[in-house]
Amino acid sequence: MDINTEKKFAAGLSITSNALVIATKIIAGMVSGSISIISEAIHSLSDFLASVLTFFAVTRSAEPADKSHPFGHGKYEDMSGFIEGGLIIFAGFFIIYEALSKLIKGYTLESDSMLGIYVMAFAVIANFLVSRYLFYVAKKSDSVSLLADAEHLSTDIFSSLGVFVGLVLIKITGIAALDPLIALIVALIILKAGFSISKETLNNLLDGSLPAEDIAKIEVILKRNSIIKGYKNIKGRKSGQYKDIELTLLFNPDMKISCAHNVCDQIENEIKSNLGQVNTIIHAEPYFVSKGTDEIK
Repeated sequence: MDINTEKKFAAGLSITSNALVIATKIIAGMVSGSISIISEAIHSLSDFLASVLTFFAVTRSAEPADKSHPFGHGKYEDMSGFIEGGLIIFAGFFIIYEALSKLIKGYTLESDSMLGIYVMAFAVIANFLVSRYLFYVAKKSDSVSLLADAEHLSTDIFSSLGVFVGLVLIKITGIAALDPLIALIVALIILKAGFSISKETLNNLLDGSLPAEDIAKIEVILKRNSIIKGYKNIKGRKSGQYKDIELTLLFNPDMKISCAHNVCDQIENEIKSNLGQVNTIIHAEPYFVSKGTDEIK
């Protein structure tokens, strides 16, 4: 399948798995009377909403550029990722609040903990398998929204694992305080992931520059070309899975336009082969026009 179809499949798989996990947690919570499991079901609901948002984002971002959006629809993925980062942060603070409340007010294990242990184990395994696939497709397609969804599912892995370990340890030791203490550690891991996703996607939404390593790769391509006399004004930004790049190449003023155009095409193809899905705009100038007036490399 092509990359856009695989992205939609991955997002759809995330929706399905989250719906199944929510259903099992709600049933187990109602049967066992466990507030911890019901809280986990609520947390998983945010994963489900995030997965729906991701499916919408990858579907819209795959649409070609049109009159209203001449630069494409890649920003849908960045917006989706930013919202998911916020949901992850919210989940982290929610877990901290719940854990501190249990430590202050005291905590006793509800009835049948074995059912909760089995359900949490299922949730951890299911979310682990789906999140690994999401990470794989996100890396393959450079999709920030799928990456955010994978990170979001990872927070559910940690929180479910925390509840699982807490239930097991409480079952063995009878020390109920272990549950909220483990939850606090889990929450810190979740917050780190949330802030990281939010920072990256906000940078993309504000048209922040591409990473320095991407600019360096472009400069390596330009420097090894013996025909161009120099270059300047390299600019780059991220829009969803796409990278928009602009630069100016300097040529011998006696060179034919057709020859300069061929060199520009060659540079574009080399940039694409090194950086993946890119939209490159190259402005060609005669060398003597820019010499001494702008920064030339």
